[in-house]
Amino acid sequence: MGQPSSVKLVEICRVAPKPGAQVDLLSLPLTYFDSLWLSYVEGDAVSLTVAESTDADNFDHLSSNNVFVESRAYHPLVPQLESSHERAAAIALQITLFPGRGFAIGTAMHHAILDGKTSISFVKSWAHACSKQVENGVSDIGSDVSLPEKLKPLYDRTVIHDPTGLGLESIYLKEWQNMDGPNNRSLKIWELKAPPDDSVRGIFEFTRGHIQTLRQMVVEKVSDLHLSTFSLVCAYTWVCLVKAQEVDAGKTSYQVFSVDCRSRLDPPVPENYFGNCTRGVPVFAEANELLGEDGLVVAVTAISEAIKGLDKNGVLKGADEVYVSKVKDYFGVEGFYSTAGSHRFQIYDTDFGWGRPTKVEVVSIDRTGAFSVSDSKNGGGGVEVGVVLKKHVMEAFASLFAKGFGKH
Repeated sequence: MGQPSSVKLVEICRVAPKPGAQVDLLSLPLTYFDSLWLSYVEGDAVSLTVAESTDADNFDHLSSNNVFVESRAYHPLVPQLESSHERAAAIALQITLFPGRGFAIGTAMHHAILDGKTSISFVKSWAHACSKQVENGVSDIGSDVSLPEKLKPLYDRTVIHDPTGLGLESIYLKEWQNMDGPNNRSLKIWELKAPPDDSVRGIFEFTRGHIQTLRQMVVEKVSDLHLSTFSLVCAYTWVCLVKAQEVDAGKTSYQVFSVDCRSRLDPPVPENYFGNCTRGVPVFAEANELLGEDGLVVAVTAISEAIKGLDKNGVLKGADEVYVSKVKDYFGVEGFYSTAGSHRFQIYDTDFGWGRPTKVEVVSIDRTGAFSVSDSKNGGGGVEVGVVLKKHVMEAFASLFAKGFGKH
């Protein structure tokens, strides 16, 4: 197992809006999907760190999907998001060169300003601009680049409505202010528990064939479910995690997945809306049922029914009962899982001008306990999940993951 990557800082830049930009046009009002007021004040800028790895040969190890990587190995490749009680950075970027081998791009983003979809859109916009510069030559650097329509961000907060009539904005703001004491107005980012020293990262691929196998396994026992790729992938991962971690059979296991509300709201929110437009949806299952012979069917039924309920009852049904403080308390609890990302984001289609990425990691999952979901680097309709576990648990997870497909 490779050692954590070591880097030396080359430069830290502050990227600010163009001189003369109107500050009032750079201010984003609050919606109930956001948790804090977001505004640009004179002097704000995005931090861009340029670094160089002191071990270029480690690039192959870090970019491989065929080995387990120490969970902390990617930490030096991701910038710190500055925050204090009074103010917090929205975005920080880092480019790390591995001389003669390649480079890594690390991003850190504050969830108060954007969700996963917006985050990926930002990176794809950046990549599009870079690819055009590569295509047009160095002499064209500095010129404006036109973005395709799907990447042009929509900042209009008036497209977000609260159809519940419950006053979600007030509920969420009150919840935030009551966290860690009354009238809490701190903007400091949560400090989550560091991963155990012996934890490792692993990426596991669901090929299109694997997904079809899972679908057939479920259909043989239950025929009236809508079996989406997402529900099958999350259900199988859930079962493998419960078994690998040997969750107490007497416990209830939870999984929380994020739902993009843009197309589900009435009226729908444009796909290119820049900001937060997601909510967490919890599903529950008894651990003894997940550990049993029909664990996959139990898991996929719970997830599919929850998704079906969004269409029947509305995407914001129960949204007033899902509080951030409660979710925070579950981080690290046995049998509690969540997802980060989506295979629909198509992150591997991101091209800065030198081709597709060799690997994408969601570094934060080693602290949140989530498993990441993305499209597969190999394409073909496959899906990747990333997990962080103690090494012996990861070995058990890998064995269970492979055996589940080996029977069919």
